[in-house]
Amino acid sequence: MMKLARAGATIVLTAIFALVLTLSAAWALEPGPDGYYHTGSGIRTKSVAFVDVKVYEINHYMKKLPDTKSKRAVIDLDVDKKITWKMLRDVDADRIQSSLKDAFRMNGYSDGGKIGKLTSAFTSELKEGSRVSISYDSGKKVTTVAVQGGGTASVEGVDFMKATWSIWFGNIDQPKLGDAMISRIP
Repeated sequence: MMKLARAGATIVLTAIFALVLTLSAAWALEPGPDGYYHTGSGIRTKSVAFVDVKVYEINHYMKKLPDTKSKRAVIDLDVDKKITWKMLRDVDADRIQSSLKDAFRMNGYSDGGKIGKLTSAFTSELKEGSRVSISYDSGKKVTTVAVQGGGTASVEGVDFMKATWSIWFGNIDQPKLGDAMISRIP
C-alpha cells in the first residue's frame, strides 16, 4: 500500500512540475518585432505639499536580458537598450534639467560636460503628452536623448550609459519605480 501511495505521489508531483514548466514557457518574456524586450513600466511621481503628483509614464526595453533579475544587472549590461517616457503633466525645461543633474549627482556621476550635453536636449517646456526617448547603442557606445518638441543629444561612453541608467535603477527617491521597470524580466 505504501509503495502505491509513493508511486501516486510521484506521478502527481511529475504532473505539477510539467504544468509549471508549461506555464513558465507561456509567460516567458518575448522580444517585440523590433527585437527589444519590454522589461517593465511605471509612473514617476513627485511629492508636492504632501500629495504625490504623476509626472510621467516610463517604459524600459533591452535587446538582451540580463542573466540575473536585478537593477544593477540592467545598469551594467552593455547592450542596446532604451527608456521612453510620456509626460503626464507640463514641466518646464529648467526643472527637468535640474532633476536630471541632481539624479546624476545622487548616483556619484560628475562629468559636467557629458551631463550638460544630455540636458541641453531639453530646450523648452515639456507639455502633457510629450515624449522623451533615451537610447543606448552598444556598438557605438553612445547614449542618445530625443525630446519631442525639443532637441537631441548624443553622449559617448559606457560610463555615461551606466550613469544614465542609474537615474532610474540606482539611487533614486522612488526605488519602486526601478523595480516596476524590470518587473517583466523572468
